[in-house]
Amino acid sequence: MAFDGSSIIVVAISCVFLVNLTSSLVLAKSPCQFPAIFNFGDSNSDTGGLSAAFGQAPPPNGMSYFGHPAGRYCDGRLVIDFLAESLGLPYLSAFLDSLGTNFTHGANFATAGSTIRPQNTTLHQSGFSPISLNVQFYEFHDFHVRSQIVRKRGGVYETILPKEEDFSSALYTFDIGQNDLTSGYFLNMSVDEVKAYVPDVLNQFHTIIKDIYDVGGRYFWLHNTGPVGCLPYVMERIPVLAGQIDRYGCASPFNEVAQFFNQGLKKTVQQLRKDLPHAAITYVDVYSVKYSLISQGRNHGFNQPLRTCCGHGGKYNYNKNLGCGGKVHKQGKDVLVAAPCQDPSTHVNWDGVHFTEAANRYIFERIVDGSFSDPPRPLNMACYRN
Repeated sequence: MAFDGSSIIVVAISCVFLVNLTSSLVLAKSPCQFPAIFNFGDSNSDTGGLSAAFGQAPPPNGMSYFGHPAGRYCDGRLVIDFLAESLGLPYLSAFLDSLGTNFTHGANFATAGSTIRPQNTTLHQSGFSPISLNVQFYEFHDFHVRSQIVRKRGGVYETILPKEEDFSSALYTFDIGQNDLTSGYFLNMSVDEVKAYVPDVLNQFHTIIKDIYDVGGRYFWLHNTGPVGCLPYVMERIPVLAGQIDRYGCASPFNEVAQFFNQGLKKTVQQLRKDLPHAAITYVDVYSVKYSLISQGRNHGFNQPLRTCCGHGGKYNYNKNLGCGGKVHKQGKDVLVAAPCQDPSTHVNWDGVHFTEAANRYIFERIVDGSFSDPPRPLNMACYRN
């Protein structure tokens, strides 16, 4: 069979196309190499921020893994810890913690009680942190600039601070929004009143993501908010009618608002993808995972899906005035009353607000492969755009 000149050119072009296509496919299969993680959020991912600023999370926090308090409101590790492990990175040091910290592979700006929208109350008045998401961004921005100035001094500073290029290659993780909803309930707002300010909360979230993008951030891993109507600290403090409790014991009105928030967050992410063309943004549906864990927990070894492991009294073993590790003074002695359960791994909830390490591991194992992500890509492929 003979080939003329034009046929040869067509074949050559086709071969080049196939080579390029094959190379692209091979490249797309290569896992991302994130040199660092920069995390923003609340207590669901706080590894020591609030403890550094307002006093350590007391024992028995940390008992199951660290053997002592480790800045986490949990008996052990959080989802962010498992995420770091899976990427081959060390646990994140809290930005606010000045002791024993190492920021070579990132920093954690999350603090327990944080909200997206700044609060008008103090921590002691409301229980919500003054370190809202905009403050966390200010901290990050300052850290980005000053870390490079200090790193140039050489010596030990080169071993505890990230390289400049790591900021554009890092993974930026977010788990925040839950407290924006509960703060409204605790101010006696109705679910409709809380829903009314959700758009403003999401607009502020959009602004922060764009701010990080503008200083070089490109890869974002965003968790939606969980079923707050299944948390003892909400159900105990804000009673609802019997008809508003679902078949698994959760308060439906609060979960419906959380889903409303998540629907808005997903639309916000879609807009961010249009506004930030070079960003790879992964939206992770942790709500579905957490609700499944609570509703089907007994099928996975969690015999107590709603009852608090570490607490005291009431239907859920939770008392807002006597938290996990709480003591009372009797006959001249401090007596531990809010003690931990014998086996935290059989509980979903640790202290009425936060999950146990076992529950956090369950959540991580279900989100890491992308099964609950939009787009459906695993954590180690989160550097690829749609």
